[in-house]
Amino acid sequence: MKLNTSLLNIINKTYQPDTFLEMKFGRYDLALKTDTDGRAIMIFLGKKDANGKIRGDRYARRLKFGRNNELIKDHWEHKGPATP
Repeated sequence: MKLNTSLLNIINKTYQPDTFLEMKFGRYDLALKTDTDGRAIMIFLGKKDANGKIRGDRYARRLKFGRNNELIKDHWEHKGPATP
């Protein structure tokens, strides 16, 4: 599944630092993990199974900062299945 702009608008928001959040995105279940600054760094997108685990896709965020703490690179990578 490719990340579209409406999903990117949700996952690019700032949330509570160092948390694991679960929400709905259309017909999918979405879980995201945030870093110390409240930025989403890992997401799980799919459907929850009977055990509450999301079966679908896992994405990780690459953030690269320069010397003056300016953001140089912000990229989401598909890491494969969320729960094999």
